[in-house]
Amino acid sequence: MNHTTHNTLVNFIWNIADDVLRDVYVRGKYRDVILPMTVLRRLDCLLEPTKEKVLEHYKLLEKDNFGQNAVTQQLPRISGYVFYNTSQFTFKSLLNFPSQIRANFENYLDGFSENAQEIIAKFKLRNQIETLTESNRLYALIEKFVSHHINLSSEPVKNAEGKIILQGLTNLEMGYVFEELIRKFNEENNEEAGEHFTPRDIIQLMVNLIFMPIENQIQSGTYLVYDDACGSGGMLTESEAFIQQLAEKTAKKVKIELYGQEVNPETYAICKSDMLIKGRDPEKIWFGSTISHDKFADLQFDFMLANPPYGKSWTVDQDAVFDGKKKEVKDSRFAVEHPGLKPGEKLTLLPRSSDGQLLFLVNMLSKMRIAVLWVAGLQLFIMVQLCLLVMQVAARVIFVAGLLKMIG
Repeated sequence: MNHTTHNTLVNFIWNIADDVLRDVYVRGKYRDVILPMTVLRRLDCLLEPTKEKVLEHYKLLEKDNFGQNAVTQQLPRISGYVFYNTSQFTFKSLLNFPSQIRANFENYLDGFSENAQEIIAKFKLRNQIETLTESNRLYALIEKFVSHHINLSSEPVKNAEGKIILQGLTNLEMGYVFEELIRKFNEENNEEAGEHFTPRDIIQLMVNLIFMPIENQIQSGTYLVYDDACGSGGMLTESEAFIQQLAEKTAKKVKIELYGQEVNPETYAICKSDMLIKGRDPEKIWFGSTISHDKFADLQFDFMLANPPYGKSWTVDQDAVFDGKKKEVKDSRFAVEHPGLKPGEKLTLLPRSSDGQLLFLVNMLSKMRIAVLWVAGLQLFIMVQLCLLVMQVAARVIFVAGLLKMIG
């Protein structure tokens, strides 16, 4: 997808908010509707080609009382994805019944498989239905998302002569669309553009720094990649693609397993939907605080990279890190044995409460798989973290300098 097509698509989706939601929502709340509807429309487009076959098979399973386990196991094979929808409706067919738009839309949401239901729940989209219905905007909103001016499917749109008029979107390109929308919404709300995702050019720099020096050490096999502040999942997917490219150069066959944890429900939902679309195991992406609720306590990883929140306070996580009296560290990630200490004593690895970024680093160090590969990998890992820190500080300096220049 070229830059012009990308901008056209993003601007069209962005303008839906002004066209449909204005005067109903304050501008800072547009994202609560637009982001989940964009995700849903993407899922809807992907499921559309197999919709009828899925419904036919679902009716047979229901008729013969096979139960939910059979539904969960068999329908993904027919839909072609690890998710499915058993509602009779699609985005397009919802428009055939204007007077029943709310009930039918709720039926459509309820029809998604359980793994997709969590995405809908984290977006809190159902909370918006009352407002959209009362203001008579739900129908108009869905109508905008099925416009013939945009294509959120992976397949191209062709005219009667078979000529492509709208290119399909790859999963990578769809990721770019989500990230650009997040950036625009963050700027609209006076938030930092990269607060919940890292720009792709920065990610490309990181994966090159981490993987290029050990290119010749990558062998055939399975590698586990982990991001403990995964946002919308860009680092995980870019890491997988880069490792696969390096392996292909030396005719190696590698399998990449992606693991991530994210505390922001919105970007977690985007990340998990991206993993569902790609057929990845959704149970490897978890919601919650990495510091207070480590979801991968028993795992070690081959590669880890992250852009943890700069200057984040971890005060709210202290109860999970310390014992009841907040004097001793009870989380084994942050208290380690060290030569020279007395038996039973441990070295605590805790920064000041206002510097949670270092806790993410310590968390990753505790999950590092011990191997010769990591002798250089640890140095590179720390170097990348320092590069990120420098870039974050530099960005703030440039921003302040720009403000001072404007004021002067």
